[in-house]
Amino acid sequence: MAERRRIIEGSWNCTSCGARNIPARHKNCPSCNNPRELSGKESEFDFGDVDAASGKSTREGVSDEQALGMAGAGEDWFCAYCGAANRGDGARCRQCSAERGSDAKTAPLADLGPKPPPKPAPQPRRFGKVALIVVGILSSCCLGTCAVGIWGNMKHELKGEVVATNWRRALVQERFVPETRSGWRDELNPTAPRMPVNGTGEVAGVTNIRDCVSRQRGTRRVADGTQRVCRTKTRKVACGTEEKCTRRDKGNGFAEEVCHDVTKYCNESYEDCDTETRYRNEPVYAQQCAYDTYVWKPVDTRELKGTEGPPRWPDLTAGTNERVRREEDYSVLVRYDDGGVKQHEVKPTREEEFVAWKKGQGVTLTVTNLGKVEQAVRR
Repeated sequence: MAERRRIIEGSWNCTSCGARNIPARHKNCPSCNNPRELSGKESEFDFGDVDAASGKSTREGVSDEQALGMAGAGEDWFCAYCGAANRGDGARCRQCSAERGSDAKTAPLADLGPKPPPKPAPQPRRFGKVALIVVGILSSCCLGTCAVGIWGNMKHELKGEVVATNWRRALVQERFVPETRSGWRDELNPTAPRMPVNGTGEVAGVTNIRDCVSRQRGTRRVADGTQRVCRTKTRKVACGTEEKCTRRDKGNGFAEEVCHDVTKYCNESYEDCDTETRYRNEPVYAQQCAYDTYVWKPVDTRELKGTEGPPRWPDLTAGTNERVRREEDYSVLVRYDDGGVKQHEVKPTREEEFVAWKKGQGVTLTVTNLGKVEQAVRR
């Protein structure tokens, strides 16, 4: 592929008088005659923009003999005595005539490789009058909600009094009785039942498995031939050529650009087809059977309720193959004034907690500004 070369001339800015975009061929500022120096960023050349796709410079290449001669003279050097810039092929400083020595300096070479395109500047948002009103309302609502939330979670203490106490205790008598159930045959393991002793140690058992019938238990996927399936995919294919360029800083205000024609690749959609197994759902059957077992069932309930005094259990005795299960509930009602007469229910979980509450007893309540009772403590 053909190679094309050209020389790009950079430009610099004078830090003495502020002149800008001075062509690199000028070693002195055309405005103030100040020599270009290494300091003050006067040797940082601007080589212009490049095309994002090809990397080619948007500037025209130089063709006159003077500029080409300066570009081929090698890297500029800076006089150790006066700091002026000189051509790379010069032996003496053009400004002060000092000989070029080992202490002469050269400017660092710039990296002229491809750069990511600049991000577009964000467009300023223009709000109409209606939009500003909406924004104002939303801001006010947000601030108001935050203020209400903070205020609502603030707490204060109030005095209250126990006005009622209630308790309920119940005994549920359960009996271990036979029952017929159904299950899948492969999950039924024949087991002899065992009766409970003092309400514990029982085994339900599985006996007399019978009356088995075939029923649908579920479904399964089975192969049902093949089918042709196509999917749309994308691949890269050659679609001609395109120009790609690189630039190299020559260290004297000029850059060399090298361009080549390279293969261009484009995205192409195509159908990727293959033969795949086709599946269908078919029912799965199994044997469902009746069997005998034992379960606990309630047969009697005794309950006592009260408002004062120690809670009591009702009389209920477990017989053969029976057990007694206990249930208990406690409630304490507290009345207090928070801008009006209100009530709060305390729910003790144990008898020891409940009997500590007495009717007429003082209570200190911690209440939020939104009226939620956080804590109730006896006084």
